Amino acid sequence: MCKLEDSIQVGTLTLSNRLVMPPMASGKLSKDDTVTDTTCTYYGQRAKGGHIGLIIAEHAYISPEGKAHKGQLSISRDSDVDSLAKLVSVIHKDGTKAFAQISHAGAAADSQVTGYPVLGPSAVSDSAGDPVFKNMNLKTKAMDSGDIKKVVRDFVSAALRAKTAGFDGVEIHSAHRYLLNQFYSPLTNKRTDEYTGNTLEGRLRLHFEIIQAIREAVGKDYPLAIRLGACDYMDGGTTLEDSIRAAKYLEAVGIDLLDISGGLCGTARPGHSEPGYFSELSQGIKENVSIPVMVTGGVRTPEDAKKLLADGKADLIGVGRALLKDPDWAALAENRDFKL
Repeated sequence: MCKLEDSIQVGTLTLSNRLVMPPMASGKLSKDDTVTDTTCTYYGQRAKGGHIGLIIAEHAYISPEGKAHKGQLSISRDSDVDSLAKLVSVIHKDGTKAFAQISHAGAAADSQVTGYPVLGPSAVSDSAGDPVFKNMNLKTKAMDSGDIKKVVRDFVSAALRAKTAGFDGVEIHSAHRYLLNQFYSPLTNKRTDEYTGNTLEGRLRLHFEIIQAIREAVGKDYPLAIRLGACDYMDGGTTLEDSIRAAKYLEAVGIDLLDISGGLCGTARPGHSEPGYFSELSQGIKENVSIPVMVTGGVRTPEDAKKLLADGKADLIGVGRALLKDPDWAALAENRDFKL
């Protein structure tokens, strides 16, 4: 039975314990979406003492057209590297490891924010009745081969920037209604080409192309994670059974860590608020792969995290809102006779 204080191997990287701070927008960036001293202070407060094994920095957009919202972190320009390196240095100070999360919003982007047409796996001319993007009044252009090739290149460039900045690994975002999640879900992928929404392999094809291209660029020893929206909790959407198969494929193509969360349902599971409310997904996947599996959602106390590990629900536990509210959560947990 593993414990929170146990170390764990993620690819070639050793984490000192099983506690992870997942990506959460800080709202503390510069006007051009770069790291500031305030950003560094925010992360430094949570990394202080090395009580957290891994911090996954807030999601960073890989290209201007992939930006999800105002105030999102950029990893889309070579000029971003220096400020990202300062952030990594702060996180590393007391031994905590750092991953960059890289993302493209796809149809969840706002053209009024980005200044670019909205792209997605399939065309959407009117979202008013759409089960996913209803009432967003968006028009989405179905990505052509040129758009897809550019997205692959942009993910690779972002991963290389993360490595250059000193991040210990990269997490690819395929959850919470963003582009790769849109390709993965049959509700949003209506394509009939090689990226077809009619088969799991087709819905994963872009994932494979991105992972393989990143792996070739960063080398075989650089840790790669993916945040997988493992269930949409919607009629006709992705299921746990889909994601068990997908997890096996992702492990086979070079992923070192599976970070399990919600799909088109977002960060919350409808009707659930218990600790680890996505743990049915993480446990099902964990039982079918050999790489570490992480779960986030509803973990408020150290006892919550300990029980999820003891029950075999996951190998790593993400603590989000509790750390957002209290930067000393992990340190205080240790002082309450709960050793991390």
